[in-house]
Amino acid sequence: MKLDFETDDGIGTRATMGVIVLETDETLEHEFAQMMDLEGVALYHSRIPMVAEIKPETLAQMEADLPASAQLFPKSLSFDVIGYGCTSASTVIGSDNVAAAIRSVCPTARVTDPLAAIIAAGNHLGVRRLGFVTPYVAEVSARMREKLEHAGFEISGFGSFEEGNDQIVARITEASIITAAQRVAEMAPCDAIVISCTNLRCLNIIEEIEARTGVAVISSNQALAWHMQMLAGITTPRVGMGRLYSAG
Repeated sequence: MKLDFETDDGIGTRATMGVIVLETDETLEHEFAQMMDLEGVALYHSRIPMVAEIKPETLAQMEADLPASAQLFPKSLSFDVIGYGCTSASTVIGSDNVAAAIRSVCPTARVTDPLAAIIAAGNHLGVRRLGFVTPYVAEVSARMREKLEHAGFEISGFGSFEEGNDQIVARITEASIITAAQRVAEMAPCDAIVISCTNLRCLNIIEEIEARTGVAVISSNQALAWHMQMLAGITTPRVGMGRLYSAG
């Protein structure tokens, strides 16, 4: 017996989004599941090859791999926004080059990455002096610091875990991140604290850090999800995700 059926517009009646996640990342998808839990929003994931060691050479390789990762998204869908989930690689490759690589496969999608999203979030919040926390080795941290300064921000305090292995970065405890953010905030007055890296577990401690330091927190995953939503026209304030989300 052949059964009758009807069709509808699918899951993404409000927005259809994709995010490209590093092969080594253990955190982004878990945090995105909370931030992207919105009625009518469909989120699809793809992965991109990445070795565990984070250094400029391994990060730069991903520019060539981005089109193949974007190619794995369902071809039946028209994506509103696609995010690339690597802060350090976005810094090395450049946001414009990231967007060009993804649009070579998905030409109509808006594209963002954590670096572009952090800059957009800082401008949205009206902050200029940043406390800056990273897990990266010195060369990668220095490049991102330069990008933020070029975008008009001042780095008032800086600290890094100086860990080059992404698998270890995913194991850095929330308590360690809280302590690091507080120490950086105490170095000099700042308007916000940027905690960089999609593999650092930040979402559940953002509001605690904000309460302890008195300033806004911008993390890579939080900023990326927020910016993707902004680009899709979704401005609904959210609770429990920091001042960036409460600002709409």
